[in-house]
Amino acid sequence: MNIALIAHDSKKELMVQFCIAYCGVLSKHNLCATGTTGKMVAEATGLGVQRYLSGSQGGDQQISARISCNEIDLLLFFRDPISAKPHEPDQANLMRLCDVHNIPIATNIATAEALIHALERGDLDWRDIVNPTTAARQ
Repeated sequence: MNIALIAHDSKKELMVQFCIAYCGVLSKHNLCATGTTGKMVAEATGLGVQRYLSGSQGGDQQISARISCNEIDLLLFFRDPISAKPHEPDQANLMRLCDVHNIPIATNIATAEALIHALERGDLDWRDIVNPTTAARQ
């Protein structure tokens, strides 16, 4: 499966810790991320992460484009709900696209843990039916 990782600045370390904890599960999948988040995760875990621009420079939009093309199967987006972000419209569009294309999304650690366990159990294998090109790429 193709998993996208995005984390606001105040949540980047949490994303890194999450990826360290679930490195074994994540290593079986294709990862992509916005710039700094991808760099931090790759350095901390040794996982291969395709990196896009930072979120504020269009990385959110690059991942949105992949969602629009049904090329992302799961989004882990650790958001800071307290601080306003200048590119919030891009992020709202990102979440809207996940709803449109039935992409599971976690915006906090609690939901991310539930989704990663579901991924590990095979509960998200239905995405291979919806997106058969993902299985072909692996």
